Amino acid sequence: MRQAGRYMPEYRAVRARLGFLELCKSPEAAAEVTLQPVERLGVDAAILFADILLVLEPLGVGLEFTRGDGPRIGRPVRSSQAARALPQVDVDDALGFVYETVARVRKALGDRVPLIGFAGAPFTLASYLIEGGPSREFLLTKAFMRREPEAWAAMMTRLADVTADYLNGQIGAGVQAVQLFDSWVGALSPADYRAYVLPHSRRVIRALRPGVPVIHFGVGTGGLLPLMKEAGGDVIGLDWRVELGPTWECLGSDVAVQGNLDPAVLLADVDAIRSAAREILDGAAGRPGHVFNLGHGIHKETPVEHVRALVDIVHELSAR
Repeated sequence: MRQAGRYMPEYRAVRARLGFLELCKSPEAAAEVTLQPVERLGVDAAILFADILLVLEPLGVGLEFTRGDGPRIGRPVRSSQAARALPQVDVDDALGFVYETVARVRKALGDRVPLIGFAGAPFTLASYLIEGGPSREFLLTKAFMRREPEAWAAMMTRLADVTADYLNGQIGAGVQAVQLFDSWVGALSPADYRAYVLPHSRRVIRALRPGVPVIHFGVGTGGLLPLMKEAGGDVIGLDWRVELGPTWECLGSDVAVQGNLDPAVLLADVDAIRSAAREILDGAAGRPGHVFNLGHGIHKETPVEHVRALVDIVHELSAR
C-alpha cells in the first residue's frame, strides 16, 4: 500500500497541480511523493508511489481515474472473446516511467532505507477489468470465472505474465523487495481461490527474479492465508481482521508476516495508538520475521502527526 497520500499536506500540494495518472506518469513528481513519508515520518522503508492498475492502461481498456469515483474501466471485459483478445504488453515500453521513478528514488535514498515496489495480483486486476471499477460483491467476476473457465484462465495467465514482467522491471530498476497486492481476493471462498486464483498468483511469484523478498498481501483473507502461503511469498501480509500471534503460528515459522494495525486506530489519541501497537508487538513476541505495518492503507482523515507517533512508538517498543 502506498505511504504517501491525502493525509499528508505535501502530497495534497502535489495533487493540486497534477491529476492522479499524471502524477504516476511523472517520474520527478512520483519520486518526490515516494520520498515524502521517508523525510516526514522516519519509516524504515520507502514504498514506491504508483498504482496497481497502471498495467491495465496499455491493454486498451480505457482506464481512467476520476475525482470522487476512483478508477474506472471504460471498456470492461465481459465476454470470452474480449478476455482472449487482451494484447501482449511490452512493459518496458509501456511502463518505463515507473522504472525511471524507481531509479530516481534509489539515487535519492542512497543506503538510508530500502525501496519496496508492488503490483496488483491477477485476480484483483481481473476483477477491475470485468466489473469496470470497484465492487462490493464482485458478482460479474464470480459469474464470469464459472461461466467461462477457459477464457478466465487465459485472461489470468495474460495478467500473471504482465504482472511478473512489471515486477521484474521494477527489480531491475532497483527496488529491493516487492509486494503482490490482492486487494479484492477476500471476496472468494477457499475453494474458489484454490481453483481460480492460486495457480495464477503462484505463476507470478515463481517468475520473479530470485533473491528479492516477495510480500503477498490480500484484504479480508483470514480464511485464505494458508492457500496464499501455498501460492508463494517470503512474507504473508495480514490485515487487521486477524490476530497476529495465532495466525503466524498457524502459517508456520518458515514464513515472515507483515502487519497488522487497523488503520482506523490512527484516528484515536496517541495513548490508544501506543496500546494497539504494543498488542501487535506482543503477538509477534520478538520473533524474527515480523514487519510492523498497517493492515491496509491510511485513511485520508488521519492526522499526519499520529502516523509519525506510531513510527516512533514502534521503534521505541521494538528496541526494548
